[in-house]
Amino acid sequence: MSTFSQQVYALVARIPPGKVTTYKALAQALDSRAYQAIGQALHRNPTPETVPCHRVVKANGALGGYAWGVSRKKALLESEGVPFLNGHQVDLKTGYFQV
Repeated sequence: MSTFSQQVYALVARIPPGKVTTYKALAQALDSRAYQAIGQALHRNPTPETVPCHRVVKANGALGGYAWGVSRKKALLESEGVPFLNGHQVDLKTGYFQV
């Protein structure tokens, strides 16, 4: 596992249930613009039980991708109480966590 991936996982592990952050915020916290590399690292996440990669969304609140499918990602977020605006977009005003 690369150091970059480990840094991504360390940040994502801090996101509490019921909150989300964005690929962009993760990149900024790592002083990077490698949004796609962050997505790839999360797709390869070896420990989703401790690194909740489903809590990372696009900067506009859209769900983005998920290794086990977007419908499962949405179900996980809903089960944690993440607020949605229109059923498909996270309400970042109330559900956002700054990493």
